[in-house]
Amino acid sequence: MTYAGFLLVSTLAFPLVLALVCVKVRTLAGIFPLLPLAPVPGLLAAIFAPGGMLVLAPAPMRVTLALDSAGAVLLGGAAFLWMCAGFYVRGYMRDDPGIRSFAIAWLLTLAGSLGVFLVADIASFYMVFALVSLCAYGLISHEGTPRAGRASLIYMILAIVGEAFLLLAFVMLATVTGQGNPQIADAVAMISASPWRDPVVCLLILGFGLKMGLFPLHVWMPLAHPVAPMPASAVLSGIVVKAGVIGLIRFLPFQSGLPVWGAVLMALGFGTAFYAVAVGILQKHPKTVLAYSTISQMGFIAAVGGGGGAPGGMGPGSLAGFYAPDHKLGKGGAFFR
Repeated sequence: MTYAGFLLVSTLAFPLVLALVCVKVRTLAGIFPLLPLAPVPGLLAAIFAPGGMLVLAPAPMRVTLALDSAGAVLLGGAAFLWMCAGFYVRGYMRDDPGIRSFAIAWLLTLAGSLGVFLVADIASFYMVFALVSLCAYGLISHEGTPRAGRASLIYMILAIVGEAFLLLAFVMLATVTGQGNPQIADAVAMISASPWRDPVVCLLILGFGLKMGLFPLHVWMPLAHPVAPMPASAVLSGIVVKAGVIGLIRFLPFQSGLPVWGAVLMALGFGTAFYAVAVGILQKHPKTVLAYSTISQMGFIAAVGGGGGAPGGMGPGSLAGFYAPDHKLGKGGAFFR
């Protein structure tokens, strides 16, 4: 295994191992201080392993890790923000009686949120995307209040709906290639000539748009942010929503030119951006204001990605992929106080 391959594997494996240790040990005294270190392999991979690739299992059950330029930029920003949030959570939740369950949810969400930038085959992408989507429930519901219960329930329902949209789209993509678990790039390259193209693109926009918080699929975000602990709000707003961004970058076949769907995504994005500003300025809770700010900026990123689908466009990877880290660090840092 090369050095780059080791970093790619460690990005996923290290937080998962720490989560397993949190389950097994009686006290977290020796584990809790390690939370800021969990994303360090991801940060190193973003710096030293762009262009790296590793196949962990042969076809048809292969697991492929690869890091392109857009993924490296997003991975580096996400890992750095997870580190900062990890330092913050050590002091913020040191005496919390539910710290064990929170730490496990934190580490699993971390692993999934970094994994979406690395995996290059459809089945593995679905697994890590589901990991970040479903485990974030533990961050939202942690306070145990009625408001937290309601927000986490709505989030979980919408997350499962989003997973269903993506599962249907991924099955169609696999059908197009005739492989059990195709590489994402291979499936996307073939979808443009397929009769399934429009249904697949529609399902992808719905699934990833829900994770990004695009209107009208945004309702989970202003409910979740005010009830989640401050460090959790930081990663939900700054990182978790980026799973939807990398999904659009990886799966939408804009390189072959999809002007109609590009226009749809632009309209959806700009509509979300302006709607969230109009609603957000009327809010009183600071975290709700920040939630609507995130929704607005995700709308702008979606619009930029849709613009990449126009004929002669730069492509969503070149456009949205380099704007997202700026939002990631700025918005995540806004929750630290």
